[in-house]
Amino acid sequence: MVIPFPFEALLGFGWLGVMLLLGVFLRAKVGLLQRFLFPSCLIGGLAGLALLQTGLFKVETSLLETFAYHLFNISFISVGLTIRSSEEQKAYGGREVLRGSIWMALVSGVMMPMQAIIGGGMVLMFNFFDFNLFKTFGFFAPLGFVQGPGQVLSVGKVWETLGFENAATIGLTFATIGFLFAFFVGVPLANWGIRKGMAAHAPKSIPKDLLVGIAPKGAPLESAGRLTMHSGNIDTLAFQFALVGLVYLLTYALVYGIAGLLRPELAATLWGFFFFVGLLVSIAVRTIIIKIGYGHMVDPGVQRRVTGWSVDFLIVATVMAVQPAIVWQYALPIGTISLVVGVLTTLGIVYLGNRLSTLNIERMVGIYGICTGTASSGLLLVRVVDPEFRTTVAMELGFQAIFSSVPVLSCMLLVSAPLIWNWSMELTLMVFAGLMLVFLALLKILKYWGIKRF
Repeated sequence: MVIPFPFEALLGFGWLGVMLLLGVFLRAKVGLLQRFLFPSCLIGGLAGLALLQTGLFKVETSLLETFAYHLFNISFISVGLTIRSSEEQKAYGGREVLRGSIWMALVSGVMMPMQAIIGGGMVLMFNFFDFNLFKTFGFFAPLGFVQGPGQVLSVGKVWETLGFENAATIGLTFATIGFLFAFFVGVPLANWGIRKGMAAHAPKSIPKDLLVGIAPKGAPLESAGRLTMHSGNIDTLAFQFALVGLVYLLTYALVYGIAGLLRPELAATLWGFFFFVGLLVSIAVRTIIIKIGYGHMVDPGVQRRVTGWSVDFLIVATVMAVQPAIVWQYALPIGTISLVVGVLTTLGIVYLGNRLSTLNIERMVGIYGICTGTASSGLLLVRVVDPEFRTTVAMELGFQAIFSSVPVLSCMLLVSAPLIWNWSMELTLMVFAGLMLVFLALLKILKYWGIKRF
């Protein structure tokens, strides 16, 4: 049969949608998934990965990786386009929100270098026993745990051009294991805090809609946003997506132009930072829109739905893109590094969180979700201990990204230093250690490191 139009991309998108729907169904019906608050996107991704191995349907890994890469970029562009409401701007000026946001950023600044030191050090150990791992293999630990699947895919594809075979799949495996820590360890951690009396507004039980993942019939529903366009002219969602498209084109032109001026290895690395350039361009576009008096046309609620949509499909695509045959080949180093990183990350965050003066468990589980999964993971864990979001921590999770940009970008450059600057692994690990000590010192100087509370 001759089909006059190419369908591969849309069929692939359709399968992502089917797996996401399957994830919603399984979350609503399986008690174990509810108990650990596994999000539908992760459930759907794992289900899709399993079904792909059976041969019931086929989606090319390259197509899944392409979807994931572009959805990751879209999620950052959408975040940059989101205009904070007047209520959020007022809350952001509050001292408690500022203090909590900075603490989370500093903890990220400690955890990411620590994870890099563990990963890099263990690669040196494995290579001593002739495992012949690529020198940046262990740096997928901080990329996968703290930065998440989108970032490991971006960096992994760049590293593949620099000689690291199957880097994307290896990185996605680390990110998937990070999610397992976020929920299999994060949820019991949240419940431990509640039993210890650490929660400021301890819930009697987790709300049923959070467990099932679906709003009950007849219950009052939250607004998804406001219509800022007349439906007789253009749909508001179409307008918001159009802004994303504009920023994407501007970002592409900027990255393409700069990459043409750089050496090939630096140019390849720049394409891995497309998401960050997109974030900067989107912030500039948002600022211009506000300055010329059209900020009211960009609704933050609708734009957050664009962000949420891209992240959900991103996670489904990245998990499905994992290739089990390659994972099995590196099972011992991946499993060992992930286990050590996960355990020490848990102990480190519990230690630092226990020495906060206020909102210990709320901030502890929030940053734990970020340092093992994504911001969405952190928000889910916060909701376990603060189901009505009566504390400021949910807002702090959003604002911490501003302050954590310094440690995150520093670590993002350092993980590629052995490849683009020819640094030795020993030198790179020493710089990571120095960076970690700086953020530990800042925790002490800013008086976030007090006496043990619980």
